[in-house]
Amino acid sequence: MNLHVSDPALAAALRVDAARLLASIATLATFGACADGGVNRPALSSTDLDARRHLIERALELGCTVHTDACANLFFRREGSKPLPPVLTGSHIDTQPSGGKLDGCYGVLAALECIAALEDAGICTHRPLEVVAWTNEEGTRFQPGAMGSSAFVDPSRMARYRDARDAAGVTLADALDTHAHAFPTLEMRPDGETAHAFVELHIEQGPLLEIASVPLGVVSGIQGVRWYTVRCAGTAAHAGTTPMHARRDAMTLAIDMRAQIEAFATTLGGEHTRVTFGRWSVEPNSINTIPACVTFTIDFRHPDAAVLDAFDRQLAECAARCGVAVETLFDHPPVHFPHTVVRHVANACAALGARSLTLNSGAFHDAMYLAKHCPTAMLFVPSRGGISHNPLEATNDEHLVLGTRALAHCLVHLCNETP
Repeated sequence: MNLHVSDPALAAALRVDAARLLASIATLATFGACADGGVNRPALSSTDLDARRHLIERALELGCTVHTDACANLFFRREGSKPLPPVLTGSHIDTQPSGGKLDGCYGVLAALECIAALEDAGICTHRPLEVVAWTNEEGTRFQPGAMGSSAFVDPSRMARYRDARDAAGVTLADALDTHAHAFPTLEMRPDGETAHAFVELHIEQGPLLEIASVPLGVVSGIQGVRWYTVRCAGTAAHAGTTPMHARRDAMTLAIDMRAQIEAFATTLGGEHTRVTFGRWSVEPNSINTIPACVTFTIDFRHPDAAVLDAFDRQLAECAARCGVAVETLFDHPPVHFPHTVVRHVANACAALGARSLTLNSGAFHDAMYLAKHCPTAMLFVPSRGGISHNPLEATNDEHLVLGTRALAHCLVHLCNETP
């Protein structure tokens, strides 16, 4: 492979060191490693602090300055030649309790590898390049998820985030104090600096790229989501003495509701529909008692806001007909990434001679919030078997390397854009 090329973006891409990248992924996976091959690294836990210390040391070795902010996000900055707003890239390093070694972590480590490649190639960009490790994206220790990125975009959120408690009763405020004591020399990132762009590299966490045999995904946006809870009421009665025609069985009502909801969700959204009935609660939950109350949740996702609104209306009509109560738990509209940044991602794939597929993200990512702050896009690499949030989560090494090369190419072009 010829490393002496005149295009700085291609030169940086070709300087990505496969062995160094893969070793960095393996090393970070040792922080919170589980016997089943997975990783359990809750946000701001002692294990997470150790992992952060490791990343800070690596960033300093690369000549970066390191800052934090009110939500303990970490910013690793490689300066540019001009005093211009930076280009941000990165993801998160907290995991699910039974997570893998790539979800989020790959985006942070690949971004640091891009800085290493720039150093190796002797390339100085016009704009600073800033790698970010966002805090508590997964939301498994503190709720809600994506705390770090959402608070970065809207600092007023921190007032309520600080009171969030984990299962042991520890508040986010307590965890942030522990982080500050662990890293007393970290300076706070200056407020008010708007980024020029943000690009997040991530594993797909789904099967579309693998099914299409395509190594890179150009993400055009993130589908919208509505979460609901449905409460179906009946009457508890003896299972052996109450005739079928005389029963008010909450489970029968709930199952009928579920069937109706799935039917109109599929009709409304077609192939893009994603509807899940994930959590069920039955009262009194006894083998010989007719259920008196069944509560279940709905997760409905679609890239079209009009479909989300139509689903909301039809759900309300269905609930009224069946006499059940529905409560909206969460609502986030679809996110559409601007063509200006998506084009750079697509061009990077083409410059490397790699096939790509344009798709929407079905999962939440920090980019969902960054899109409100600056022009944003995402790049996906395939997930083997479409598996994620699982110790079996894996991506072929060549795809991990190719994704990092495409990220490097994209970042150099963005960092060299001037007003």
